[in-house]
Order: sequence, then C-alpha cells, then structure tokens
Amino acid sequence: MSLAVVYSRAMSGVDAPLVTVEVHLANGLPGLSIVGLPEAAVRESKDRVRSALLTAGFEFPARRITINLAPADLPKEGGRFDLPIAIGILGASDQIPGQAIANHEFLGELALTGALRPIKGALTAALQAKKSKRQLILPTSNTNEAALVVDSQSIGADHLLEVTAHLLGESTLPIHQAEPPPAASNGPDFSEVKGQQQAKRVLTIAAAGGHSLLMIGPPGAGKTMLASRLPGILPMMTDAEALESAAIQSVSEKGFDVKNWRARPFRSPHHTASGVALVGGGSHPRPGEISLAHHGVLFLDELPEFDRRVLEVLREPLESGSITISRAARQAEFPARFQLLAAMNPCPCGYFNDQSGRCRCTPDQVLRYRARLSGPRIDLHIEVAPVPNEILLDKKSRQDLEFSSASIQSRVNAARCRQLARHGKANALLSNRDLDEFCKLDKESRSLLEASINRLGLSARAFHRIIKVARTIADLAAEDNLASNHIAEAIQYRTLDRPLF
Repeated sequence: MSLAVVYSRAMSGVDAPLVTVEVHLANGLPGLSIVGLPEAAVRESKDRVRSALLTAGFEFPARRITINLAPADLPKEGGRFDLPIAIGILGASDQIPGQAIANHEFLGELALTGALRPIKGALTAALQAKKSKRQLILPTSNTNEAALVVDSQSIGADHLLEVTAHLLGESTLPIHQAEPPPAASNGPDFSEVKGQQQAKRVLTIAAAGGHSLLMIGPPGAGKTMLASRLPGILPMMTDAEALESAAIQSVSEKGFDVKNWRARPFRSPHHTASGVALVGGGSHPRPGEISLAHHGVLFLDELPEFDRRVLEVLREPLESGSITISRAARQAEFPARFQLLAAMNPCPCGYFNDQSGRCRCTPDQVLRYRARLSGPRIDLHIEVAPVPNEILLDKKSRQDLEFSSASIQSRVNAARCRQLARHGKANALLSNRDLDEFCKLDKESRSLLEASINRLGLSARAFHRIIKVARTIADLAAEDNLASNHIAEAIQYRTLDRPLF
C-alpha cells in the first residue's frame, strides 16, 4: 500500500479539531514534503520522524513522500503530529497493517531516540476522541490528564516501539483507567485571619451570589490575605465546571496539573499586564488571565495602577461569560465566567484619613488617583481597615474559628443551592426580567431603596445591583422574601459609588 490515512487532533482555542494525516509514497527522487498549512515546528517534524524511525530499527522509505494534513485551511502547530506522521509512513510502506490504524487517533512528539514526549491539550483531544469512538494513543505523561474524561479510551506509551508492537498485535497496551483524583485544597483558611469580621461577611455574600467585590484600604490591612481565601469558600465545582476549567489550562503554556483537579482557579496578574495578557491573544490565540480564571477568581490588586484600556476589556466577558479573539487569519472563543475581586488604596500613599496624620496627599492628587478607575462595574464595595494591635496580639478568638473556610462554605453552598433551585443561576447573573419575577419588594423595602437612591445619587445600574445583593443576603438567611433589613445591608455596600465611579 502506498497510501495511509491516520487520525490526529489539532489545537484551536479550547477545541481539538480532527486532523487527517494522509501519507503517500511515490516513485521519484527521495524526499519528504508536508502540506496543509504546517507551522515551523510541524515542518521540522520530518527530521525528527526520520531519525526516530531509523533509531527504532524501521526502514525509512527511499521514495518521494508527501504528507497532507487536512483540512488544509486549519493551521497546524507544535510537535503533536510527529507520532501520527511516523505511523502514517510505516503504514504506507507496509511495515504495519493499515487496518490496525483506522480505529485509533495518535498524538505525541518524538525524540530522536523514538521516545514520546508530552503535548499540550491532551484533555480536549481525549474529549473529542471519545465522541468519535476511537482510541487515543498518546504519551504516558499525558494519560492522567486524558483519564479525567470519564470512559475515555486513552492508551499511554513511552516509545514508538511500544505503539507499533500494539498495532502489530505483538503486545497490548492497556487502556488507562485512573480514578479522578480527589478535589484539591483551595489554599489557606479563613480561620487564620484575625479580626476583619465585616470583610469576611462581605466575602461570604460575594461567594454565595457570585458577585464582584472591591476592597479599599491602606497597605497591610489584609486585602490580599482575604482575597487569597475566597476560592476556599466558593461552592464545589461540578464535573462539567471542573472539565471546562481543566481544558482551558490544558491548552495554556503551563498546561494542567491533575493535582489541581476541582480546585477553583485563582489568578492574580500584575498591574503591568497588557490587554493581551489579560484577555488572551497572539498570532495563535491562547487563553489569557480571564479565561484561566474560568469558574474561579480573578484578583486585580492595585486596581488604579492598571491601564484604563486594559480594564475596559473586562466589561464584555463579565456580561457574556466569554471572550472572542479575532486575528487576520484566525478567530478563537474562550470561556471567561470568572468572579472579579479587586483591591486598591484610598489614595496614592495609601493612608488617606489615617488617624496618625501621615497622609500628605492633596485633594487633587486623591481625585486624580481615583479617577483612574474605569472598566467593569463592581457589585460590592467595602473599606478594609487595619486590624487593631490588641486583636493581632490576642490568641484566636471563638469568632475567628467560627469563620473557618469550611463553615463559611457550608453556608455558601446552601445559599447557592437555593438560587439554582429557584432560577437556575447565581444571583449575580440575574437579568432585569428575573429581578421582576424573583425579587419582588414590599412597600417598606421599596421606600427605603428609593430614598437611598435619591440621597446617594445612585444610578439605575446600582439599583439593580443592590437588589441582586439583597437577594443573596436573603438566601444566606434562608428567607424566601426580601425584607427591608436585606435592602439596608445591601445599600451600605454601595455607598462608595459616588466618590469612586
């Protein structure tokens, strides 16, 4: 047989489209050409494949070899096609039977010795191979990741010889069926934080309803410490959420570590990060920080230090839950349903209105500093004051222990379950129509809300956000109806609207 067809998978955003590797041997001067929009790493595979085949003891055909990677309009990149190209050459030269190749998909980069090296995007490839009802042969280093897909037919191999022996029937490679690892810990515990009871309360509300939160306070008040503990009180990830989050990390530069299975992502980009770093991009679009934070937390420390244009790009994904990256030749869509958490100082030096009087910022400097804020609208605002020395020097109080991450998470889970049973989504995602149906106000609550809006000069957007937060407060209290006390508490978390936005 002078023609062999091998199946593989490309990497396009968070998808793994099918690539058909067609290998044809023809008479003529010996040579090898690869067509089908290959990138540099794919074109270089001919040298890796040739050395790997010869080192493994196979014959490299002294004929004209043409390799087509179809579809031709899909860019191919990386060393993931080394193994399917090698299998295709062996099949076209009758060194392995063609019928043994048909029910398999192949992925893997080849070393010159024939050893298989890991590739990115194994999880998404396993998902698609399962839908196609074909077995996926890939490097052993990727099998634990591929096994996260339930009932996937993933086979791991360390060397090209193991793959060919399996196809020839000389030995059988077992299907990797590992149990999904236990849920990973989501980091430090809230019981380690002394004081800050109000901040813990607001973080509980934010976690229960999926609300965005802005913390304002001087350096050393504990804003970063509180932020790092938010993932630990969020509801447990479902199987679908865990797979979506893992799939995005699988195609990223660092890849996915199975030790982080079911752990809510926590991304904290530096304020010098560019728009591309935040939303993703590049000539071959890759997920940015907002997509890597999918189903997790995006923490923006020193919020006013971020470029305004960078913050502006957060508005669309916060509303739609996805981001579309368009380039001249390619377009990729990445999910980006994250919870925004931000922190800032009250003034350039950070000690505005401090009792020690060490703030020397002028009113104009404070106004210019706060005027840098732009971009997304945030549901909750809270001032984080420094913890008094007597609390810092005291032993753990019973109140601190009651605010452990486990106890808070149990209340958050109960509140989130009420929301899902009522309208199928978190309160932060409610539309205006949902508010009219599920968040009806009594006369006392409406009068209180209208008076507060007139006195504080809040916008219609703030009106809706207050109702959403009040609905979450009621859910935490296991109450079906909104009351004036829920509205009153929600209003106090919007009193910073006017001086900041």
